[in-house]
Amino acid sequence: MRADRGNHQIDSARYGEYPMPEPRRGANVSDQDRMEALEARLQAAKQQAEAEEPRSDEHYSMANVAWRMVIELVAGLGIGFLIGMGLDRLFGTMPFFLIIFILFGLAAGINVMMRTAKEVQEKQVAHDAEVAKKETPDG
Repeated sequence: MRADRGNHQIDSARYGEYPMPEPRRGANVSDQDRMEALEARLQAAKQQAEAEEPRSDEHYSMANVAWRMVIELVAGLGIGFLIGMGLDRLFGTMPFFLIIFILFGLAAGINVMMRTAKEVQEKQVAHDAEVAKKETPDG
């Protein structure tokens, strides 16, 4: 939505619905008035940012992490299966390399899953510490 204000066009989708200062008309508007108008806009923007609700799709983040872990495990198993199958066909030892590399793939998938879980845990601990810091009267 565009609003026409004299010779100036304001795009409300880009700048939001904050009070816009009047365009400068000659030397009548002092720098102090312009600074006060800017500070008012900044204060309104800060208040709106603090009042905004968290995004509604954030509750899906744990489901996304769970799917990521499942995909990592399945990918490890699949890669181990393909390498084992290829080596068994190459050397003619059908179940030997297949079993070994499926187990290696499982171990690699579990290792990557554990790293992902550790990463999620570190993010959660950092978030909890940040929230606790904001709630204390000193912080």
